[in-house]
Amino acid sequence: MRLLLDTQVLLWAIYQRLSPARQERLRDRDNDVFFSAVTIAEIALKASLRRTDFPFEPREVSEAARSSAFDELALTADQVKRLALLPWHHRDPFDRMLVAQAIEEGLRLITADRALSAYTDLVEVI
Repeated sequence: MRLLLDTQVLLWAIYQRLSPARQERLRDRDNDVFFSAVTIAEIALKASLRRTDFPFEPREVSEAARSSAFDELALTADQVKRLALLPWHHRDPFDRMLVAQAIEEGLRLITADRALSAYTDLVEVI
């Protein structure tokens, strides 16, 4: 299975905040697990605000994702064109870009945000 982790799930995976069963699923060699450049952009934006409740740095998260054997997914023009067609079920631009990527690439988007399931059955809420 091809999985795309949203920002929150990526952070949970890297910092061991997922259940053992969910961690095992991400380590399963039968699954291709992706993190998006969109997620790193979101983390960079939040880090630049110097929020005390957000201690994550984009370089650290990106390196940790790669060392977890997750593959990076770039944002493409086709994915952005899909973004323009999405209904406004959700207002967060980063989440909307992840949904567009999941749809365009046929990836299962793993998220904790139930609102995203309104877009497609490719969204899996954990």
